[in-house]
Amino acid sequence: MPKKLISELSVFFPAYNEEKNLRKTVTSAIDVLKDIADQWEVIIVNDGSKDKTGEIAKNIVKDYPNHVRLITHDPNRGYGGALKSGMYKAEYKWIAFTDSDGQFDFSEIDRFIVKQKETKADLVIGYYLDRKVPFFRIIGSKVWEMAVFILFGLWVKDIDCGFKLFRKKVVDEIPRLEAERGPFITSEFLIKSKDAGFKIEEVGVSHFAREHGAATGANLDVIASGLTDLVKLWYKLKIKK
Repeated sequence: MPKKLISELSVFFPAYNEEKNLRKTVTSAIDVLKDIADQWEVIIVNDGSKDKTGEIAKNIVKDYPNHVRLITHDPNRGYGGALKSGMYKAEYKWIAFTDSDGQFDFSEIDRFIVKQKETKADLVIGYYLDRKVPFFRIIGSKVWEMAVFILFGLWVKDIDCGFKLFRKKVVDEIPRLEAERGPFITSEFLIKSKDAGFKIEEVGVSHFAREHGAATGANLDVIASGLTDLVKLWYKLKIKK
């Protein structure tokens, strides 16, 4: 039997109204996990979905009762809340997450694992090789990355790429994450990890056009919430300390 790439891995999928994407995304990841990890688990975080996402998630749990768990938010908490639930409920010493919309190929997790072994990084984060979203969202992301660099000194190629691998130790040791509704959660996670002295490396990943459903990250209320969280953390870390 060939040696697995990683001993323990928890993988979680935040999901909001992903009834047409969830099963394919999760079961494809399970097929990969069987081959690369000695011990693994999958956590589906149903963040108050209004469609059949919850029902589909329950059926996946029934199909894989020893490996898949479901966390349900009612009502919806937002992307930050979903990520925090997955991070803090994960059990194994390595944690990965990716979006449940089918825009990533989870089999590329091997790139993250190889990069970690080469560099001994505590976090390996993805960057888009060719991001399949409207151009205005790419520009918005670059403006956001520049703001984070100016305020916190953190520079990465794609701060919001929804594909990351990291040690559970990072989650356990950094100050508890606070962002809830907006897109600031991944920035907060990386800022606090950097400030705690953890090593961050990057790896390129493929990105595919969304086939079903709609993204919510560009909603004005979500953007406003992210900006509020950005200013709050800057004040707490740079002014109030």
